[in-house]
Amino acid sequence: MLSYSLRTNPAPRPRLNNGVPLDRRVSVVPRTTTSRFIDQYSQLGEEQARHFRPSPLPDFLARDVIDPAVDILPSNAVKRRALAWDGMAIEVAQALTHETVEFRFRASRHLLVVYEEGVRNNGETLIEGLSGSTLRDVKRKLAFVPAGHEYRDWHEPRTRSRIVFFYFDPAKMPVAAGAPQAALAPRLFFEDAVLWETAVKLAKLIESGSEDQHYCEALGVVLAHDLVHRNIGARRTEPPARGGLAAWQERTVSAYIEEHIAEQIPLSALARLVRLSPYHFCRAFKQSFGMPPHRYHNARRIKYARTLLAQPSSSVTEIALKVGFSETSSFTASFRKATGSTPTAYRRALG
Repeated sequence: MLSYSLRTNPAPRPRLNNGVPLDRRVSVVPRTTTSRFIDQYSQLGEEQARHFRPSPLPDFLARDVIDPAVDILPSNAVKRRALAWDGMAIEVAQALTHETVEFRFRASRHLLVVYEEGVRNNGETLIEGLSGSTLRDVKRKLAFVPAGHEYRDWHEPRTRSRIVFFYFDPAKMPVAAGAPQAALAPRLFFEDAVLWETAVKLAKLIESGSEDQHYCEALGVVLAHDLVHRNIGARRTEPPARGGLAAWQERTVSAYIEEHIAEQIPLSALARLVRLSPYHFCRAFKQSFGMPPHRYHNARRIKYARTLLAQPSSSVTEIALKVGFSETSSFTASFRKATGSTPTAYRRALG
């Protein structure tokens, strides 16, 4: 049975880390019982059915449906809607104001964070085991916090944020062939169209108050499988290829750079991802990509900028900020050095 929390008013601060499993906090009806309920209901006449329908769900606090849940401060800055079933729970947090908001979480549950909306003037996001990020435009980004890792996030918002939290019981996560459950690795501000599509579908079901248990559970299973599948390889230990990075290391580093294209990425952070010293990583990276990490990062920024310049909806200043340049002048100089043209001239030539 699905358990809802549909609150129109902000709730008190939820309790954290009391260790109570999700399936002990949520009333779960066995599938066989659910089937009998549906069969019995379908055999009733309309008059009898009116008296047999379940009564409307009452208002719950977040902790009545999800415990532990992400701690949000101040609690009256958001409206929270939750949905839970055996082994999994979902929560939508919609900002009500433009005041600074802080999120905190550490528990024996996996946490997937889906940033549906949100641009911040200032802020920082931290996941234990990774370098922090001050990325400003977090819209359509995802983050994964494995069980036991700390997650802290604060936003001084430019626009009202909307974040969806997915909580997974590690004991009930699918296990991919040849990959132990412990292989799940933290990820910060990445993009994945497959995960995004399923996550947004589930979020919309919460908004609509759907009572289609089987559809919600099926989407939850798909999301859990995709999450595990896309996490495979993050902690592989194969050695580097002679003279360069191993294939998995190249994929890991290039994906991380794409996911953090607008940020300053320390060399030590990249080296730590593939378990090499900064010295050996820098040599192996140059051997594999033909240039040092900082030049590769800048080249990817310029390529992304060229794509954005083909879209007339954004100004050159907005594009500069989006690809990680704090000033339009530095962006113009870097773009000209790489392409031989200024951003404005490049855009004009496209027209």
